[in-house]
Amino acid sequence: MNKADIFEFYRRLAEDNPSPETELEYGNDYQLLVAVVLSAQATDVGVNKATRKLFESVKTPQQMVDLGEEGLKQHIKTIGLFNAKAKNVIALSEILVRGHGGEVPADRDILETLPGVGRKTANVVMNTAFGAETFAVDTHIFRVGNRTGLAKGKTPLAVEKQLDKKTPAPFRLGAHHWLILHGRYVCKARTPECWRCVVADLCKFKPKTAAPKTKTVSKG
Repeated sequence: MNKADIFEFYRRLAEDNPSPETELEYGNDYQLLVAVVLSAQATDVGVNKATRKLFESVKTPQQMVDLGEEGLKQHIKTIGLFNAKAKNVIALSEILVRGHGGEVPADRDILETLPGVGRKTANVVMNTAFGAETFAVDTHIFRVGNRTGLAKGKTPLAVEKQLDKKTPAPFRLGAHHWLILHGRYVCKARTPECWRCVVADLCKFKPKTAAPKTKTVSKG
């Protein structure tokens, strides 16, 4: 995909969704960090269901520490890998209280040192909370990047580097959300809905999937 096609690719996604944002529900930077950690190998819908009541009473790292690991498990037990995630969330909360004054650091390298926080999670927090031009590559973005030809790579990091290199200035901040939402709702894993894709003619994926046939009801 050449520079003109890439610009047009993002322009259409932006026109279709002018204000892209995460579908995770949160009230502050700390709650965002917790939600993103919990979302690993889980859906945003599932995480939101688990955190709505939790976030009513837990708004700070200290409040999470006070809740404790067992208390947290009761809130998130519907989420996959909840035991490990509860342990990580309590541990990272203790670190934030002890070493960062209860605040989420606006530094990707520091974020990556927190338990349960990998590069993808750190990139999401940097982008969503602090307005950094970072590219968090999850399964959706990895698929969209490779399938469309926008950013090919054999690893998430390789795709991230391609996106960082190729994404033009006007679209760098919103790119993560445009791509993840496109992958979640249009460029789906099993059957991409090419017939309603706004960038289908720019995409390198062959063959394009056709719209499902509508059943005709006979009158008689």
